[in-house]
Amino acid sequence: MTLQSRNTQPGERISGAQAVVRSLESLGVTDVFGLPGGAIIPVYDALMDSTKLRHILVRHEQGAGHAAEGYAAATGKVGVCIATSGPGATNLVTAIADAYMDSVPMLAITGQVFSNLMGSDAFQEADIVGITMPITKHSILVKSAADIPNAIAEGYHIASTGRPGPVLVDITKDAQQDEFDFQWNPVLDLPGYRPNTKANSKQIQAAAELIAQSSKPVFYVGGGVIRAHAAEELRTLVELVGAPVVTTLMARGAFPDSHEQHLGMPGMHGTVPAVLALQEADLLITLGARFDDRVTGKVDLFAPNAKVIHADIDPAEISKIRIADVPIVGDVRDVITDLTGAVERISRDDGLADQSEWWIELNENRKRFPLGFQKTTDGLMSPQQVIQRIGEMTGPEGIYASGVGQHQMWAAQFIKYERPNSWLNSGGAGTMGYSVPAAMGAKVAEPERTVWAIDGDGCFQMTNQELATCVINNIPIKVAVINNSSLGMVRQWQTLFYNERYSNTHLNTGHGTVRVPDFVKLAEAYGCLGIRVEHEDEIDAAIQTALDTNDRPVIIDFVVSAEAMVWPMVPQGVSNSAVQYAKDHSPEWFEEE
Repeated sequence: MTLQSRNTQPGERISGAQAVVRSLESLGVTDVFGLPGGAIIPVYDALMDSTKLRHILVRHEQGAGHAAEGYAAATGKVGVCIATSGPGATNLVTAIADAYMDSVPMLAITGQVFSNLMGSDAFQEADIVGITMPITKHSILVKSAADIPNAIAEGYHIASTGRPGPVLVDITKDAQQDEFDFQWNPVLDLPGYRPNTKANSKQIQAAAELIAQSSKPVFYVGGGVIRAHAAEELRTLVELVGAPVVTTLMARGAFPDSHEQHLGMPGMHGTVPAVLALQEADLLITLGARFDDRVTGKVDLFAPNAKVIHADIDPAEISKIRIADVPIVGDVRDVITDLTGAVERISRDDGLADQSEWWIELNENRKRFPLGFQKTTDGLMSPQQVIQRIGEMTGPEGIYASGVGQHQMWAAQFIKYERPNSWLNSGGAGTMGYSVPAAMGAKVAEPERTVWAIDGDGCFQMTNQELATCVINNIPIKVAVINNSSLGMVRQWQTLFYNERYSNTHLNTGHGTVRVPDFVKLAEAYGCLGIRVEHEDEIDAAIQTALDTNDRPVIIDFVVSAEAMVWPMVPQGVSNSAVQYAKDHSPEWFEEE
């Protein structure tokens, strides 16, 4: 990153609050999300004078955090959010933890009480630096106005380099109010922070040799490929090697779904061909993935016959869960480029192992276990059909931000992703309420794209107040509420593992004469267009209306069946080889594509 002064007079005497604004401007930040309060008022006063920063006033600080995440995930840029001290700062914690789990570059700026009051249990005081230490790449407490430019620059640099992630900068009120001679010439003094981006050449060569010798390789691609902007380099390598690809929940779009070498998403709710490919492989070419438990199942039984190449920017991830035969620490984009060159040389001189038998097996699994869904028996719509049509009618240039639960898995399964940064979701933390504010942030970042929030009726009620933010700030997102009147994923587990004892999972939002709340009326109260869809023949018209409406947000209440479940499924704690692909374990349960 190049740090340089922009329209700043050297030695100009300004307040610390003004320095926050000037520093963000100098870093090229254009959009911030936040909510003011007593300890951050000076920064908000300074924001009024900025012609370069657009501030989006949210209705809850968690919304600011998730909006910053959505902004970052849609663009690869650093998302910025601002909150006051105490509860304002703690309301950011969920979004910060979410960004940490999913390696999202985010800068959270919080106000703190006066430095002489810290530790006295002052009004709205919370040790937010201490609270967030386990869930940030770095947390910085600033007590002096003169330290603000460096703190903001360091936070931005740490958030956006190496393995991306959130950084918190907490600034006392007196530091915001005090004046100093401002100059934008930050010095990054970070002796303990030296991300290793260039991989060891011997490890690259060893990996290339393993690839050349493998007759049953699989590219196991994680979200790090998207964060590293390495989709094009990945495709070049994959086509050179000729091996199958699986893309994790966080990597959807890193490799085109339409590509013949793509087997789909692996893991607990992955496609059967993807799951079985990992289990039967003799080599895992693991790029920017972390062997998450939702992918591996019972880790001792995961890919039992496979050697492992593991490339990641974060050395702490290498061999953390699965021992790597060839560990590679480096920026995955550079790793892939170097690996492509090494494989090309081996291929030219000695050729690559024959994978023809492997592809016969893989294609047989594709034919035998197509992804599909069963029609419901209660007369209500299939949620999979709704989500599939949203993807088909919107197309690959859209952005899809999902909540967490059944609808998240269906959106990952039934929408076809052809490009990176088109699929936004809370993967590691699994945060309900992520979708609407993340979609809002993505739409601010990419105003020309169609942005959908695909939400459940449970998730939607956690952050739907940000619809007011969208209306007032002209952020016309589309919201599809997949309304099964249930906390659907919990209900699915109760169906399968708790003898259909549905404890506290019914929401009364979609079925019967009483709807609490009525989502159409709620939409109208917020100034949005509200639509309810209860029959299959209404699906396309409603989606088209949403696509054609760009002067306000649109909320579609899709009333769907509560009996629909997410298949395939690997139950927790068992081998992926025990993947269940239907209620009765019969492949005929799936509809043929």
